[in-house]
This record gives sequence, structure tokens and C-alpha cells, in this order.
Amino acid sequence: MNQQEHTVHPSTRIVTVTPNPSLDRTIELGGELQRGAVQRAVRTTAEPGGKGVNVSRVVVASGGDTLAVLPGDELDPVLLGLATRGIPTAALPIGAPLRSNVTVTEPTGTTTKLNEPGPSLAGRLEDLAALVADAAGPTPTGPSARWVVFAGSLPPGLPDDALAVLVRAVRERHGNDVRVAVDSSGIPFTALLQSGERIDLVKPNAEELAEVVGGDPEVYEQDLEAAVAAAHRLREKHVDTVLLTLGSAGAVLVSGEGSHVAAAPRIVARSTVGAGDSSLAGYLLAEVAGASASERLAQAVATGAAAAALPGSDVPALDHTDPGSVTVRTLHTTQVPAPIA
Repeated sequence: MNQQEHTVHPSTRIVTVTPNPSLDRTIELGGELQRGAVQRAVRTTAEPGGKGVNVSRVVVASGGDTLAVLPGDELDPVLLGLATRGIPTAALPIGAPLRSNVTVTEPTGTTTKLNEPGPSLAGRLEDLAALVADAAGPTPTGPSARWVVFAGSLPPGLPDDALAVLVRAVRERHGNDVRVAVDSSGIPFTALLQSGERIDLVKPNAEELAEVVGGDPEVYEQDLEAAVAAAHRLREKHVDTVLLTLGSAGAVLVSGEGSHVAAAPRIVARSTVGAGDSSLAGYLLAEVAGASASERLAQAVATGAAAAALPGSDVPALDHTDPGSVTVRTLHTTQVPAPIA
């Protein structure tokens, strides 16, 4: 694989918020998963996980600046795992163990996930919001964060509008100086879109896009122009930029700069765990480095593909990606819908 040099701005920070982190145990099989049978694994791993945590892992691997905000006690295996991997954290003590998720991967890349619900954060939303707002602020050695990324599911005990509350906490403290990215789904994501809070970037997949704007996710994966049209409809919900990841079909980027589509490179997929999170990290690192819209999309697709080619929940560094192999096409439209202010 040809490598390109990547420069990450040393004084910018990507803060990730993972409300429901986990210890991700991955079991790699040598053949197809057989229900009801006894099978031996060829490889097992255990990594601190969760969508935001995975973004921070890619940032650290690529030499960038990040802070992972999450609930959890100091000696929890997730927090200890992050510390041993050199990932800075700001944790909210909760007095309960974080969840464990189990992923089973097959040689074809087929992935089966078993996710626990996680510990309850009932009554802790205001504490978490204050921690996030503090984490996004300036540090003794640098300015405020450039991006705050809210990613993943909500744990039990938090209200449906928790994402909106967390985003509002950042906006009230830092205004538009800090950019907000969201990678979530279901009722919490819908509630955020309905709240009127402005979002700089969202990263849905086809199913998550269909949840909020309608349509058929299979059509979006087969017809990129239909996917672009749906992404424009999402921009009407107080969203500035949509990065739509479509797995092996590539990705779509729609913003005020225009509409771009990219085909995914051919790879031998080993595990799809963390591929979408890696795409988001690649996009943000390219944005931090001052890349153009098409370059950001190419880097997102290349990073996601590199993650899918790795076993288990491993994540790539940007130096191990090849954005130059990704073909990006610009769709010329007569009108690009603007997000609602």
C-alpha cells in the first residue's frame, strides 16, 4: 500500500464523548459461526471500546491530540486499558463496572455483536454535561478543542434528550468556537435533531439516515445520488455537514461546499468493528489538517477501509491508509440546500 504523509495540527484537540463505553472482546473464528456448536477461536482480543473511544484511538495512533470523556471508575478495565494505550481521559466516577461487549468475526468479514446495556447513569446527566463542557475548554498548554464528538448509544438511566442536553452544554459554554460532531442513532439522535441545537457534522450510515429522513437504506447503498438527496434532507435539520458512510459502497459528503461521493477501495474485510468510527476519525483529522472537502472524504473512506481490513477491533493510523487510491466524484447540482440556522 502506498503511504502518504499526514500532518495533524499540533495545537488542535478532538474531544470525544462516549456515554456508554465498553470493554470490547473480539473472538475471531477460522470458519463460519455455527449456532449451537462448540468452536475454537483462532484469535481473541480485548480493547477499550465505544464509538467515541475508537475515534480517540485512531487520533492517538495518528499522532493527534485527543481527550476521551466517558463514565467509569479509575480502576475499571476500560479506563486502565485506555491509560496503557496512552489515551488521555476525563472520567465521571459512577461506582459500577462498565459493560463488556462480545464480537464474533468470521473469515468472510461477517460480524456478530452481542452488546450489554451498560450501567445506569440515572441522575448523572448534569454531572456529565459539566464534565464535557470543561473538557472542551482551553487547557494550560492550548486553546479550546476544535471538535467535540458525541458518539454511540446512551446507557440506561439517561433521558431520551440527553444528547441535546450535552450539545447545549457545549454551546452555552463555548458558542460556535467549538465544532460539534455526532454519530448516534435511534430516539436520542432523533430528539437531538428535533431540539434545534446546531450540529456541525453528523455521520450516519444508511440505516440511521433512513430512520430520520425516510427511504430505503438498501437504495442508498446502491444509488449514491439518492443517498445525496437524502443527506440534503438531513441538512435541513440544523445540520451543516453530513458524512454518510455506506460500507463497501463507499461514502457521501454533503455540505455547503457541495456534494461529493467516493467509492470504497477493494479490500479483504476481516472485521467491520470500528470501521465507521475510523472513517469519522479520518475525516476529522483531515479537517484539522486543513484538507479540502474531497480530500476529507477520501481520507474518511481510506481510514474506514483500513480498519475493516484489520482483525478484531484494531484501528489504523493515518500513515497506514491510502487516500490517494480513493476516487472522489463531485456532483454538480444547481442548488445546494442550506441548513436551517
